[in-house]
Order: sequence, then C-alpha cells, then structure tokens
Amino acid sequence: MVLVFTAALASSCVEPFEVDSGEFLSALVIDATITDEMGRQAIYLSNTYGFEEEPETVSGASVKVIENETNEILFVETNPGEYRSQQEFAAQPGSSYALKITTGDGSAYSSQSASLPQAVALDSVYADRITSDLGEDGIAIFVDSFDATGNSQNFRYEFQETYKIIAPEWNDFDLLSTGIECGVDVIPKIVQNRICFASDRSTDIILTNTTNLNENRVQRFMVRFMDRNNYIISHRYSIEVTQYTQSNDAASYFSSLDQFSSTESIFSESQPGFLVGNVFSEENQDEKVLGYFEVSAVSKKRIFFNYDDFYPGEDLPDYVNPCMEIAPKLISQGGARCILSAMVEANQVSYLNINDDPPFEEGPYLVVPRECGDCTVLGSNQTPEFWTE
Repeated sequence: MVLVFTAALASSCVEPFEVDSGEFLSALVIDATITDEMGRQAIYLSNTYGFEEEPETVSGASVKVIENETNEILFVETNPGEYRSQQEFAAQPGSSYALKITTGDGSAYSSQSASLPQAVALDSVYADRITSDLGEDGIAIFVDSFDATGNSQNFRYEFQETYKIIAPEWNDFDLLSTGIECGVDVIPKIVQNRICFASDRSTDIILTNTTNLNENRVQRFMVRFMDRNNYIISHRYSIEVTQYTQSNDAASYFSSLDQFSSTESIFSESQPGFLVGNVFSEENQDEKVLGYFEVSAVSKKRIFFNYDDFYPGEDLPDYVNPCMEIAPKLISQGGARCILSAMVEANQVSYLNINDDPPFEEGPYLVVPRECGDCTVLGSNQTPEFWTE
C-alpha cells in the first residue's frame, strides 16, 4: 500500500513524495468499553480498510463478556457490527471482566482480564468565552473533577453536542411541481421545518491525567472549543460531557493511540508500528488484532447556553449558506426544459416570495437554497427529550 502526500508552503510548491507502508494489513478491529452505568453495553467489531475504501463491519460473530471467570454475559448483534448485551448490566467494583469473540469463520479472540477503576465524579462542566492559542475568539467547554483518594488519575472525555437551528428564510408556504407543462403551485406547509435540532459526537481522543500534580484534581480542562463564527452556537446549544475514569493500562493504550493517529506521526522518523492492545487471537499468537477492551467508570453532565449569553446584542454567526435569492424561469428559452419545477422536484430550493413584475430573464417566484427555508436539511424537527429553554 502506498500513501501519497502533497504539501504547499506559502506560494512555493513541494513535489509530492511517497511513503511506502508495505502491504495492507487486514485485521479485526475491536471497540469495546463497558462501564458502571446501567444499560445495554455495546461492543463494535469491524475490519481494517485502506484509503478510499468504505469501513467494513464484522457481522455474525458470537460475543460475550465473562464476569469473574464464570458468569457469561451474552451480546447480540443489533446493527451490522454493533453488539449489545442481551440484558442491562453495569460493571461492578471488585469484579473482573474478560471479552470473548468468535467470528463467523470460527476465529476466536480473548482479552486480558480488566477491572473497574475507582469512580471519580465529574464535578462541573461549564462554558467560558476565551481567546484561543491561535488568537480566535470563541466559546470553550471546560471540566472540573476531584478525587481526594488519589486512586484514579487517568481520564478520557467524550461529548455529544446538540444545537438549535432556525431556518433564516422560512415562511408558511412551499412550492409543489404540478407535473403539467412545467407548472408550479404555492401551497401551505404541512410540516414544521423552521426550528430543528442537530447532534454530533466527538471524534477526537481527549485525555488528561493528574499523575504529576500535587493533588488528584482536574481543573479547567478544555474538552471543546468553538470559534464565535461557528453557526452551531447561533441560538441555543447544549453539550453532554462524559468522563471515563481509566486504568493505567487503558490510559497508556489510548495515549499511544492518540499519538499513533496524529498527523505528525506520519512524518516522524520513528514510526510507531503496530499498536498492541489487550485482545489476542486464541489460535495464532502472530495475528494482529486492533483495539482494546476497557472497563471504565463514567460520570456525565449536561449544560445549555445561548449565543446571547456571551455575545449580547451582537450579530449571529453566518448561516451555513448565504441564502442568495434567485428567480428561476419556469421554462428555458426555447422551451427545451423545465427549470423551476425540476429544482422543486429535486428538493433544491425553498419558496421565499412572489416575484412581482419579473423581468424577462426571471420567473414568477423568488426561491432560496432549500436549507435556508427548511431546517430538516440540517437536523430533525423533533425536539430532544432532554431539551430545555
């Protein structure tokens, strides 16, 4: 497999160079974290894949977790490559857990035993307006936690953010193609598509530890930064941060994974090679397996804020689309094709208004890009259960 990178510095050009990474390695990839939170725990299986290829999930596997070497907790496939415990359970202090996997072709894999680290509560999650190290004005999300015992010193963070979207050029009417001679009708909207909500999950590995500190205190650790011009904070924004308390072994693995996956590692003189986790093939000790089976204590907190809380009276960030209005003709010159009805049928535009006394080159209706009048392009029109104003 050959990787090709092209770089450009200022106005000068640098010739592409090739990095030979050897033959492509096919390996099982395991994403498995069970926690002390009661629920149907999840384990994800996939295979490695090359650049410009689609991820390949692993279906039809037998997956189970062995508690205290005797109690089997069975997992069932709920979506391709996603396995969830048949029953809700939570990892218990003082118990040991091991992962067992048998794939559809009969290959068997086992993990080393893991135990639940002592839980540390996430004390607070809060937002603050700051200037980043790059000189950007924006909103940062910080966390604080403290463990007086000092028994747990490693922490990993994930977050799910949810934000309100308001279509800036919304109105009560829509366009409908009649299907007859390029005709288009203006009709009342029957679906609420002015206010929507969208959600995203973190993708970065976010780690910290208190090993070199005088006390086991995480203070003002930043897990997220958003430039003030990011449209997702235009109205109301919410973030739920999850803190995973990790064992030393898990923390070491995720730290290595973070370094391994960083852009800088590609150009390092000392390449990291294959990252060994704690899951191994039972039949072939030389087989490479990617991933880690982790048992972690979790703590979660959610906050909300409005743009006006930090930028009172100031203009909102630009919308995802500048929402330029146009007035497409109904029929092209010469009658060769329908224009506006084709755009309506393709869900490309939203109705804005009547185009009074249009010139020859314009049609009878003003329209904008669809997302400017229909927020469902960007999110769901269903209000999340947890949402508060």
